[in-house]
Amino acid sequence: MPQIIALFGSPLPRGNTGLLLEQALAGAAESGCTVERVNVPFLTFEPCMESLHCMSQPECSQLDDLTPYYDRVVEADGVIIATPVMTMGVPGKLKGFFDRFQVLFWAKYGRKDPLVPRKRRAQRHGLLLAISGLSRSQVPHVFDGLRYTVEAFYDITDVTPGEEFLVDDMDTKRDLSQFPELLGEARAAGRRLGERLVAESGE
Repeated sequence: MPQIIALFGSPLPRGNTGLLLEQALAGAAESGCTVERVNVPFLTFEPCMESLHCMSQPECSQLDDLTPYYDRVVEADGVIIATPVMTMGVPGKLKGFFDRFQVLFWAKYGRKDPLVPRKRRAQRHGLLLAISGLSRSQVPHVFDGLRYTVEAFYDITDVTPGEEFLVDDMDTKRDLSQFPELLGEARAAGRRLGERLVAESGE
């Protein structure tokens, strides 16, 4: 059964981003995947201290709440990232989580020995869920900073970027529970990711 790990970047577990993720995970589970949600802001860890240990070793020298997630991300078949846009980019705690994956960066680009087995790389897929208070009519590039960072994270973790479900103008919408059509679209996106993973796994 394919495994999906969801990295949640909002400090509000039941906020609007949480509603989108809840629906996406429900859709993925309906398709036959196992799902795990990681509330990143509630993990206790330090940002990358650039000890350079991972330049030569396949592990990080920092041991904390983040440590188990190296293996979990590597073992996952699908990676969902769900986050609000903050300061035109990724919220600080989630960005710190991404930065700690220098372990995989150095394995892939430094030592040329990626931690994700070659035969699995093409079968790992991502889904990005994000909200922005601003509308794209106000700021056309409001999601660009987030996209670039997520694409970089997917690249070093050997995940193929997939579908994006981006909801803007949240300062006007306020409460996504009042927009069942958007929640339905998030559920459908999660289901499509799950169906693809199930199909490629041959299960």
